[in-house]
Amino acid sequence: MRKTGAHRFTGLASAISGGLCALLVTALAAAHARAELPAEDADGWSLRKEADSIRVYTIDRNDSSFKAFKAEAVLDAPIENLMAVMMNPQSCIEWVHNCTESYAFGKGNFHDRYAYSVNDMPWPVTDRDYVLRIRTRGNQASGEIIMDLNATPNQRAEFDTRVRVDRSDTLYRFIPEGDKTRMIWLQHTDPNGALPGWLVNSLLVDIPVRSLQALEQVAGKDRYQGFELVYDETGQLVDVRHSGN
Repeated sequence: MRKTGAHRFTGLASAISGGLCALLVTALAAAHARAELPAEDADGWSLRKEADSIRVYTIDRNDSSFKAFKAEAVLDAPIENLMAVMMNPQSCIEWVHNCTESYAFGKGNFHDRYAYSVNDMPWPVTDRDYVLRIRTRGNQASGEIIMDLNATPNQRAEFDTRVRVDRSDTLYRFIPEGDKTRMIWLQHTDPNGALPGWLVNSLLVDIPVRSLQALEQVAGKDRYQGFELVYDETGQLVDVRHSGN
């Protein structure tokens, strides 16, 4: 069993995907994943890009003009480091491509919390913002950790200068592989408003590739070292804490 520590990151979880970024259906995830997301092994996934260990796939949606994407990668970082990043409410700005603002708000806990984030869009497209409910769960026996992020737009007042995204569903799956971690990222977002096709296609492929490359680098920073996963007596993940305090 992993040790416990005393120090916890202040705040709540990162708005990981910035909405457009922004995570895989296993037995653990199936009970919690939103119906809007296609299955990880669904027919119709089409490989769109490969970069290093990252593969990005897209799939058509019958209920939306925007495709869903699936990104798979083996990151050169232990799962504890990655979860330390995820539990930092400002980390979206560090690794999610085009995320320019991110913070936690409201009451919540490790397993169920809220975050607000902004995604910068190229001129003349209006920036998008997201209000996300973030749920985290993990099982000590399997070692996997699941994060489920869903848009809850009415939890915060809207801004005249931003377009609020009211439909975004994301599922991250983290699977430890020694000192490395396999991450699978499944997402569908309807960004609202008229967007040019070239921009949508670029977002679907470039955001997960650039974000995962950045995440691997960010997880290696000193401030994300020395963290441990904490489980309760039933083997369920209850916290991510620094082991030095």
